[in-house]
Amino acid sequence: MTPDTGQVRITRGPGGEVEVEGPFDSFAGDILRRAGFLFEPSLSGHWIRLPFDMGRDWENEHATWAAEMLTAARYPVRLAPDLRRDTGAAIAPAGPARPLAMTAQAPPGRRTGR
Repeated sequence: MTPDTGQVRITRGPGGEVEVEGPFDSFAGDILRRAGFLFEPSLSGHWIRLPFDMGRDWENEHATWAAEMLTAARYPVRLAPDLRRDTGAAIAPAGPARPLAMTAQAPPGRRTGR
């Protein structure tokens, strides 16, 4: 994405939903997914939004986090003022849990501990 292509806008829609508008590429899409945004198919492409009914604090936290990550990746971002996180702490929301790492095991049929 180049600066002359426009801004990624994160706003609260008329129904109270937090949505993303504007041009973005697949990397920006990955960032938005990591921040918790959903990509819903629509007639004009995709509707990118946060899940409904998670609470304003949760929505503000994830919208701010997405804006910070996109800005760090040098995307031009405009975050609506009503979505800014109220706290001054720079605490990122927990991402999805990763599965535990598996340890190496001997192949089946091979004796261990000779």
